[in-house]
Amino acid sequence: MYQVLLVDDEPLVHHHLRTVLDWRTQGFDLCGEAYEGEKALQMIDRLRPQIVILDVNMQGMNGIELNRTIRERYPSVKTIMLSSYDDYDYVRDCLRNGAVDYLLKHRLDAEQLMGVLRKAAREMEEDLEDQRRKLGNLSEFRERLGQILRGKPGADQELEGVARESGWFQDTVCYVAAAMQISSFLLLTESRSDVQTNRLVQQALDLMQQTLGAPPERTVTYVENGRIAAVFAFKERSEQAAVSEAERLMNHLRHSLEMFLNLKCTYTIGHLCSNLSKLESSYRAAEQALDVSQQRQPGSEHTARVSLTIEEQKHLLLSMENLDREGVREVIASAFKDLRQQPVHAQAVQLIVRELLSIGEKAARKWVPFAGDGEARNSFSVREDLGRIGSVDGLEQWLYAYYEELLDRLKRERAAGHHSRHVSQVILLILEKYPSYITLELAAGAIGLNPSYLSRIFKEETGMTFSEYVNRVRIDASCKLLESGRYSVKQVSVQVGFSTYNYFFKVFKEWTGMTPQAYVQKMGVSDSVK
Repeated sequence: MYQVLLVDDEPLVHHHLRTVLDWRTQGFDLCGEAYEGEKALQMIDRLRPQIVILDVNMQGMNGIELNRTIRERYPSVKTIMLSSYDDYDYVRDCLRNGAVDYLLKHRLDAEQLMGVLRKAAREMEEDLEDQRRKLGNLSEFRERLGQILRGKPGADQELEGVARESGWFQDTVCYVAAAMQISSFLLLTESRSDVQTNRLVQQALDLMQQTLGAPPERTVTYVENGRIAAVFAFKERSEQAAVSEAERLMNHLRHSLEMFLNLKCTYTIGHLCSNLSKLESSYRAAEQALDVSQQRQPGSEHTARVSLTIEEQKHLLLSMENLDREGVREVIASAFKDLRQQPVHAQAVQLIVRELLSIGEKAARKWVPFAGDGEARNSFSVREDLGRIGSVDGLEQWLYAYYEELLDRLKRERAAGHHSRHVSQVILLILEKYPSYITLELAAGAIGLNPSYLSRIFKEETGMTFSEYVNRVRIDASCKLLESGRYSVKQVSVQVGFSTYNYFFKVFKEWTGMTPQAYVQKMGVSDSVK
């Protein structure tokens, strides 16, 4: 059923058109009526008709002006013009602005009106088919482009065939390809399923294409291993202007990925070329520049390695077991000594970081029983944080912080071991459940003790009541979250398990001697999180 809007300032015309035919049996629905141009635009925005029948001569905004506005704002809407005058200038202007046809009111009958309505419907179907064809060609264009950049023989000829069929690039003077790399793609996707990885890639592609605008003159396609290609076609531009515009667009893409997806990326731009068949050469030049590491100093004996030595693995595990922070830092520094001249996305860098993370995660599971809990995962396995790191030095600093946090938790776990078995069990339960609901009665039931007895021995061994201990753990956790600068005070109060913000505020001040806002200021955290 096609929706039709009638716009005319004469009530008799409205009556005549409403009654001249049985609209619905013919497949059309007269969904609304307007008597002047501005009201018509409001109704088009609200009702979204597919066809608008409008009078040429109206007070205020006339039909010619309204028709032109409809074509600009709602290009898919078909318009049919009505007039009492057979004026050639009117006819020419209306048809030039996309009207399906021009009808005279005094000659209008049901047969003539149906003929024009069906003509409008046919044009809409043709437009939809054309859109489907173009979308299909665009999908094929992207696929062929990806095949070219992956080195498939003959893909360049297939790409040129798709472009010719679609009438693309007819006025193009030059092309250029760029290579963009998601910096820590291997680390980000190691723990993701294929579906999750594909979703991340698709999100990046969609955001990049939206940022660039309509293809095919600006097109992105996925290559492999977190690498995305961007291809630009330029019309009537000097080489300098084309390179400058490509640089501007790639910088814009990098900024968008970092801002909206928290993905740090690097890119390089290839050389200009004159036709589509030479895009592979342009892209290869960009890839080569992206992957070239800095030259090693003459006489250097160091080469990039992809794993820790057995001695380093043993030293790291022993240092963790002894809570030796300096020993841990020594191993990390040694591992990164030969990596600092590599690009951040280099395989050697990614594999070393992956191994260091794997050792830490295994230690957490072995030595910290609650490391499988959701709160602990936020501390230990937030690989999304790695997406925001764009340098080898940044990865090294992140690992220092990661192991510092792990050692802190190992230390707290061992401290709990000085208590009796029952009290240690309860402390572990608190550390597991504090972000949610935990009471003395629930804890006692979990370990099979009488609540009164548990309350007494807990106070004797810890010097605090059960509720005081829970609050201490929650406040310690809230301080860490506030120091991160990633959450507001109210968000933190919910995440650490307080039922109301006011109670969190009161307990926080009792334990720290200051309000949460004052703590944020003291730690130098951005005001945006308050």
